[in-house]
Amino acid sequence: MTLLELFDPQPGGVRSPMAPIVPVIVLDDPRHAVPLARACVAGGVEVLEITLRTPAGLEAIRRIAAEVPDAWVGAGTVTTVADVERVAAAGARFAVSPGFDRAVVAAARDHGLPLMPGVMTPSEVMAAVSEGFGLLKFFPAGAAGGVPMLKALAGPFPTLRFCPTGGIDARSAPEYLALPNVVAVGGSWLTPASAIAREDWAAVTTLARAAASMNDARRAA
Repeated sequence: MTLLELFDPQPGGVRSPMAPIVPVIVLDDPRHAVPLARACVAGGVEVLEITLRTPAGLEAIRRIAAEVPDAWVGAGTVTTVADVERVAAAGARFAVSPGFDRAVVAAARDHGLPLMPGVMTPSEVMAAVSEGFGLLKFFPAGAAGGVPMLKALAGPFPTLRFCPTGGIDARSAPEYLALPNVVAVGGSWLTPASAIAREDWAAVTTLARAAASMNDARRAA
């Protein structure tokens, strides 16, 4: 299954059951990885992006891949060929990059690792489209123009789909998800550092459940 198939409307207009929110997770302690992943899955959020912003990220991916089979765990902040090689070996099921780099694209393809590269400008979008991408990360969404920019991109790129990330929270997410060219949004509010530090997994499940409910609201729209 491709990343786009996880979220985009299926034949007949039926959306995938996957929650349209991808938590962008930053962990300082890999021991938190498995309980956090289980808390997200319990709330209906199965696609998890573990960033490589900390040394714990790679081990967190490895543990989730081995111990939480219901989670679709991927790696975020993938910026180099070496990152691709490491996360593929750790068991990541997809990779997300903040930008578009052809060497990273080639490495991901060599490893059979689905990649969602980041774009911010029409020129970057065109470069990614030329490489065959149909789903792109729009980053940093808030700073790059947010909803108005995504509406503008829909004109010249009507078949392209986006997962905006950066500056999005529970209040603004529905506005993004209402756009036809947005299939999911990424955000860190589902897994707040304070809840992780307290090991308050029930709070994470509650936040995940609220995020998953956005799928119901989107179907009803």
